[in-house]
Amino acid sequence: MKIGKKLVLGFAGVAAGLTAVYATEALAQNEQFLPSLIYRTGPYAAGGSGFFGGLQDYLALINMRDGGVNGVKLTWEECETAYNPDRGVECYERLKKKGPTGATIVHPLSTGITYRLIERATADKIPLISMGYGRTDASDGRVFPYVFPLITNYWSQNTAKIKYIGMKEGGMDKLKGKKIANVYHESSYGKETIFILDKQAALYGFEVKHYAVPHPGLDQKAIWLDLARNFKPDWTILRGWGVMNPAALKEAARVGYPAKKILGVWWSGAEEDVIPAGKAAKGYVAAGFHPSGRDYPVVEQILEVVYGQDKGNLEPTRVGTIYHNRGIIAGILNVEAIRLAQEKFGKGKPVTGEQARWGIENLNLTSQRLKEIGAEGLMAPIKVSCLDHEGGGAVKFQEWDGVKWNVITDWIATDQKIVRPLIEESAAQYAKEKGITPRDCSKES
Repeated sequence: MKIGKKLVLGFAGVAAGLTAVYATEALAQNEQFLPSLIYRTGPYAAGGSGFFGGLQDYLALINMRDGGVNGVKLTWEECETAYNPDRGVECYERLKKKGPTGATIVHPLSTGITYRLIERATADKIPLISMGYGRTDASDGRVFPYVFPLITNYWSQNTAKIKYIGMKEGGMDKLKGKKIANVYHESSYGKETIFILDKQAALYGFEVKHYAVPHPGLDQKAIWLDLARNFKPDWTILRGWGVMNPAALKEAARVGYPAKKILGVWWSGAEEDVIPAGKAAKGYVAAGFHPSGRDYPVVEQILEVVYGQDKGNLEPTRVGTIYHNRGIIAGILNVEAIRLAQEKFGKGKPVTGEQARWGIENLNLTSQRLKEIGAEGLMAPIKVSCLDHEGGGAVKFQEWDGVKWNVITDWIATDQKIVRPLIEESAAQYAKEKGITPRDCSKES
């Protein structure tokens, strides 16, 4: 009897254990995996940690407040790239098959890594979101079905910067004869707008001189000396990243070049880019596609729900800064694409990368939807399509007053009459080189 009882109890224990295993496996099968190709170390750590901190805080909010997306929990794993393309590829390969459906969406947060992943991700059917960076001609979704330089690309942004300079000079016709310096990070990111700047220089009659700043960008003395004493530009575009930005502002001040004549890209326009420069940054203007600040319901909810339970990804003082808010926007794009894909392919279950791609390509975040999310005013509406993987394009400009960023313009429309034909020409050349037959967007739905 005792032996029989022990056997029964043993079988019951095994059954209970198997039930627990099956329950765990079932739970794991109801997860959506999102890799984090992060960089928390090195000269670009502020951007990497801030952006992915905001992205992960938003994903945590969706899990904690809503129980995931229609019951599907969002999961992620970090892999340190140090902003190095080789390490970025290694991280991608390490993480791409994790989760029940593999990697869903990848944010490389590096133009160099984006370039290296385009063919791999396309073959793997995993969408890349290069939000406000990356390869500009990937805005043509006919040729680049899995790459999304969402919201606004580098060429679009550059036309907005030239428009801003034209406004300050009294009209676009007043650009003729002006001098513009382009101080850029010597990387794929930094070089991306040389082409469009040269095109605009020829179109509007201004002279442009390009100054390459080697990685990581701390030694710029000779550049700013030549710029201020020899070239003497009317305006300078700062296309920096990480420690290069405050170093540039300090060097400009040292040679007497005014900060108010320096116009930065949005990767040169965060708190971490100006605070270390001190007084040298006051009056500096940078482009942006969103503001800083905590006065948005979605940011307030992250503070209350996520940080209120000590689950935040960063120091609370960084919540609401430019990079953190940018990460929140990236999180919104992820979640809304997954939500939309579930509506088409089945609610309550994780989507594949291919299905997520459909969700991104059909995003239509209206003002009403942004209000429902709690992001009204934090980002502009965006509508993506097969033909247009940018989906927006508008740019605002902000000025650093020594303490905070102040938005000083309304949305400035980018010059798509210049940008779009160049995008299509470049994408067509890429398709020819790679033997790609562009998609027929009229047949996409």
